[in-house]
Amino acid sequence: MKLEILPVLGIGDVTEGDDLAALIATAAPWLRDGDVLVVTSKIVSKAEGRLVDVPADGPERLAARDEVLAAETARVVANRGTTRIVQTHHGFVMATAGIDASNVDKTRLVLLPKDPDASARALRAALHDHYHLDVAVIISDTMGRPWRNGLTDVALGVAGMPAIRDHRGEIDPYGNELQLTQMAVVDELAGAAELIKGKRDQVPVAVVRGYLGVARSTDGEGARALIRDAALDLFSLGTAEARAAGLREAAVLADGPGPAPADPAVVDRAIAAVAEVVAPGTVFTHVTDDEVRAGLVATVPGWPEQAGGLALGAPPAPVDQADLVRFGADLQRLRTALAAEGVSSALLPPPAGSTASAALAL
Repeated sequence: MKLEILPVLGIGDVTEGDDLAALIATAAPWLRDGDVLVVTSKIVSKAEGRLVDVPADGPERLAARDEVLAAETARVVANRGTTRIVQTHHGFVMATAGIDASNVDKTRLVLLPKDPDASARALRAALHDHYHLDVAVIISDTMGRPWRNGLTDVALGVAGMPAIRDHRGEIDPYGNELQLTQMAVVDELAGAAELIKGKRDQVPVAVVRGYLGVARSTDGEGARALIRDAALDLFSLGTAEARAAGLREAAVLADGPGPAPADPAVVDRAIAAVAEVVAPGTVFTHVTDDEVRAGLVATVPGWPEQAGGLALGAPPAPVDQADLVRFGADLQRLRTALAAEGVSSALLPPPAGSTASAALAL
């Protein structure tokens, strides 16, 4: 495969109501069937009137921007100082919901297109109907990546080509069947086009030639295919937000052991998770001996026979009021760690004759 990346020059400033298909076709009369047109989302937003007026500076501008951000936010993912990572109503996770203040008058902010896939389909249809061009269209914008510095352009909307190249079921040169490989080809093409468009060169459109033989006859699912299902998202919150959510859930933990005995290895893992943050002298011991458990059923009021384990806590000696407060906090930390492992627990009095201060039925 041989690819060419070509800039579309001379489009100029785009304002509300402009005909993007006409602007692009006029600036690039050399477009041909099978080209992939990569269009910066900002000019799509400007043409569609996705701008809001705000004060030019001062606290009023910040307040107005916060109000706009709240309206564009479906869910806050992480918040650090003035930086907010949110999920937009489209499903994209990005800084400040993609709201942009660059390459626009100081008294305006540019929002993302309302429906980037629909915008891509409309532009593709206009180029086909009025200029007899059969091209694919990608609406792109800049995003950061978790765990990596730097930005890259990705696809927000797509028409005329699949967003993902699915290799699952194919056989590699060594005879191995590919099980997981799905390539986000539209993101790769958007990033490649950004090398030509740049951030200050006022080149909002580029063409990738050579990737497609011909555009698809149908628009396809669009960039929605790139949005990971919430049930499969292992990193749906920032660390601080996840911890806060865990503490909120821990405050209303079900008070009772699980229906089946807890896996000893899982319980030991939960104990190890809190070992470095508990007060000096607090010791948790996981007891799995059947005779010990039988004795607990007989000596501890309310101890359930089906309890699959026991965590004993011993506070520092001598015990004063502050020690008991710290010990109580340590027990709740352990219950939270157990809950994170899917282990329910019940806080009960210690066994008769024990030197421990409390017991957990698991």
